[in-house]
Amino acid sequence: MKAAMRAKEAARLSTIRLALAAIKQREVDTRTELGDAEAVAVLEKMIKQRRESIAQFEQAGRKDLADAEKAELAVLSAYLPQQVGDAELDQAVAAAVAESGAAGVKDMGKVMALLKSRLAGKADMGKVSSLVKTRLSG
Repeated sequence: MKAAMRAKEAARLSTIRLALAAIKQREVDTRTELGDAEAVAVLEKMIKQRRESIAQFEQAGRKDLADAEKAELAVLSAYLPQQVGDAELDQAVAAAVAESGAAGVKDMGKVMALLKSRLAGKADMGKVSSLVKTRLSG
């Protein structure tokens, strides 16, 4: 935050303040101090909101608002752990399917429970879900 202040990056500074406020709000709501995993979950939720907003703004033809959301998305993404590559993601899905003994799409919940704990903050869970679904259905 101090670096953004010194560089007079107003957009980055406001996004960082927004993220810190969201984390602090979660701490107040739960009356506990958040660990790294919980803070990452808050950031993931904010990123998901930004992605949805970008889609809606682009659909409505509001390029100016979509660009502002994209800038916030870039700043928030920088504070997430390094994302897992596609090859590693496929490996993790295959290992989870084998470990859980999943036979079909009805066992998708078991596989997702394993993957959620392993890939929290490291992968887009929507993408993981679609990979699991295709692997179990075909």
